[in-house]
Parts: sequence; structure tokens; C-alpha cells
Amino acid sequence: MALDLILGNARPANTANMSQTVDIGLEGGKVAAIEPNLDADCERLDVEGRLVSSGLIETHIHLDKSRILDRCSPSPDRGRDHMARVAAIKDTFTVEDVYERARQTLEECILHGATHMRTHVEVDPNVGMNSFEALQQLAKDYAWAIDLELCVFAQEGMSNVPEADANVEEGLKRGAPVIGGAPSYDADGAAQINRIFELAREYDTDVDIHLDIGPTTHDMDIHQVCDLTEQYGLGGRVAVGHGTKYSCLPPDELKTLGQRLSDTGVTVTVLPATDLFVMGRERDHNVIRGVADANALVAHGVNCCLSTNNVLNPFTPFGDCSLMRIANLYANIVQRGTTDELDECFEMMTHRPARLIGRDDYGIAVGNAADLVVWDATSRNDAVARIAAPLYGFKNGRRTFTRSRPELHRP
Repeated sequence: MALDLILGNARPANTANMSQTVDIGLEGGKVAAIEPNLDADCERLDVEGRLVSSGLIETHIHLDKSRILDRCSPSPDRGRDHMARVAAIKDTFTVEDVYERARQTLEECILHGATHMRTHVEVDPNVGMNSFEALQQLAKDYAWAIDLELCVFAQEGMSNVPEADANVEEGLKRGAPVIGGAPSYDADGAAQINRIFELAREYDTDVDIHLDIGPTTHDMDIHQVCDLTEQYGLGGRVAVGHGTKYSCLPPDELKTLGQRLSDTGVTVTVLPATDLFVMGRERDHNVIRGVADANALVAHGVNCCLSTNNVLNPFTPFGDCSLMRIANLYANIVQRGTTDELDECFEMMTHRPARLIGRDDYGIAVGNAADLVVWDATSRNDAVARIAAPLYGFKNGRRTFTRSRPELHRP
């Protein structure tokens, strides 16, 4: 058998029997064979029984406004003006500045196992198309390591801001495959949502909206999104990010919402780091977590993802770009710790987001793209529980990074 590389003694993440190891043969950028004791005249990398998965998928991150704490500090004393602080300095975002900050964040994401990413990019009048131009170039420059798609949106209002609307449409004309929005910051949120779906139909794009952020269940926009998804036949192509209000629903109401989301094909992306940091600030005690329970929604048939959202900015002044750490944080917050529950958390970084972004060639199977990560773990739940480190990454069969295991120097 002609192969380029063999990953020996591997535990594929999607195998039914995690107690057995197999060899994974790569050839021509694809998975060519999965069986014990592969024999070929090629390099063999013995992974010593470790977990091998397809690359992680970030479906909701903001590369353009990452790493801005040097010019835009978080609100002191649990303040709530995160958006205003970022908006005040967006006119300093040049193409070169955005590219350099986004590059650093993207590289860290790659080094933590991401091989696919959807980044939201703001085109409000105070930044124009600068961030969009920078991230389009970044996507080209890093195609060797990650598939990067852009979701164009206006953060600070669209229905009452003609230039913002024009910039969003310009992004779609330049090839953005996804349109997003932030209706809670719009003078007419319902009008913005309608406009988003109109543009999605006109340009045949997916939809990914920041939605239902707040500490109560009042005025939820998800019902309008579900109705429009059904009306426009966009099931499977629509996602909402945050959904903190869903954490406030009692079980019977969450079940009803879950069934509606499932029926219409709307995905929910939970963003635990940001939601945990910004929610509950209206309270001086008994502070709510504000993180939606994606496991509960999955049980009702909803496709759910976990993602990073912000890195080192006022919305989330933390972050090492480890999606595995995000999954572990999420599991702690929503109190999910069984083997099956942690396995599901792993799926929310892999196969579930792959479904959202329409990757039919995702997963460890013969003929699929060899976008793989070797983890310092023996199972999916083990990886999430211990925030396992990625040891090797591959994009289309080419190694993209190597991380050395720490060595204990005994006396």
C-alpha cells in the first residue's frame, strides 16, 4: 500500500471500541486506511495509544477585535460598558493592525488543534471594511493550516445605519459566505433580523446571529429567527450565538424551545467564557451564570456547538485560544461530568460544528480529509476532563505543529 504517513497505535475519536488501537494511513491529503498493523514504505509516527480526532472547529470567534487590552481596558468594578469601550477605539483598527492581532490569535488556535474556523467580522462605519480586508488576506495566508470563513455583520446597529447596511452587503459581494448580526444593539432589532434573512436569500449565504443575550426570558428573538428559517428554507444553515436567556428557562419551556429549534434546523452556539464574564452584572449577590445548557438542548434534538468568542478584550479579558479549555469550563458551569456528557462536549467542538459549516468530508473515515489532531489523552471524555494538550496537528495530511510533552526531571 502506498502511503505518505502512518499514525500508529491510535485511538480514533469516533471508534466504538476505545480499548483497541489501530493504524491510520494518510495519502494525498486524505485518510487512506484505518486498520491494525499497516505496512508501507513511509514515515511512521507511533502515537502510543493516544486519542486522534478530526481537527477542532471554532464556529464563533472575533479575530478582528482580539488582543486590544493595551488600548481598551475592561470595565472596572463589574461595569457593563463593554460594547461602548470597544466601539470607541474601532477607528484605530487599520488593515495592518487587525491582520497582526488576528494572526497571533489564529496561530494560537491552530496550535490548540483548530483546523476550521468561522470568524465574525465587524463592518460598522467606524471601522469600515478594514477588518474584512485584513481577515480575507489572513484566510488566504493560512489556508495551509486552517479553513477560515468570514461572517460579516454590523455590531452597533444596522437597520438605522445605512452605511452599516451597505458595508454588510459589500462584504457579501466580496464573497463572505455567512451573514450575521447583533439585533440587541439595533434600534429596531426585528427589522435587522428581517434584513439579514433577506440578504441571506439574495446572496445564498448562511446566517449566524448574536441572539437573546440577557438575564431574563423577556423579548426573546429566537421565535422570529425560527419562523424566518422555516419561511426561507434555511434549515441547517442558521445559527445563533450566546442564547444566555435560554439558561433562564424552566425545563418544560426549554424542551418546547428545543423542539422548535430542532424542527426548524437552527443551531445554538454556546460561548461560556464571554457569557460567564459579562452576565449577572446587574446583581450584587447570588450572581447568575448565564450559560445555556447545550447538553439539555442536544437531548431535545438541537445541534449545538461550543466556541471561544472573544480573546483578550473587554468582553473577555482572558484566553489562550484553547477550545478544549472552553469545553472544560462549560462542563463545569452547567455541571456535566459523566462520560457520556463529556463525550457530548467533545462532539460540540468537532462533528456538531462540522454539520453547521456543511463539511461532508469531516471525520476519521477513509476518503475524508486528513485534518487530524493527536491528543495527550485516551478518550474524548478524558481529553475534556483534563484539558488535554494537542501533541500533533495535520491539515490535509501535512503536519502543521508539534507540541513536546513536558518532562519531569527526577533527582
